[in-house]
Amino acid sequence: MQPLKEPKFAMSDDVAGAMKARLRQDLRAAIKDKRAVEVKVIRTLVAAIDNAEAPAKSAEWNSPLRAGCGSTEVERLLLNDADIRNVLLAEMREREHAAVEMDRLELTDRADDLRTQACLIARYIERQAI
Repeated sequence: MQPLKEPKFAMSDDVAGAMKARLRQDLRAAIKDKRAVEVKVIRTLVAAIDNAEAPAKSAEWNSPLRAGCGSTEVERLLLNDADIRNVLLAEMREREHAAVEMDRLELTDRADDLRTQACLIARYIERQAI
């Protein structure tokens, strides 16, 4: 039996924070320029990274002693470059698979929209590798 790994918790110079800062900067520009598809994709990516940073629910979260001020504050997990890349890849693949399904259903406009979203996500994957 392997020993349990200690979770890594967020610090001030984490990769996820830097990626979310970049995404939020791009979000402001997309909103200003009224690029609705890009706004939708960026908001989804920020949420996906936030979800990946959430620690697994533990038994003590259900404890009645945790109620009150600050009971919802939990340290976030620290994501590395590979973790962020995996989150972005999962979002891109989800859209690519959905696009294939939309093509099968002959909903080509929706499939094209999903492929456009996947291409936007691919840009962040490429930029993240730099």
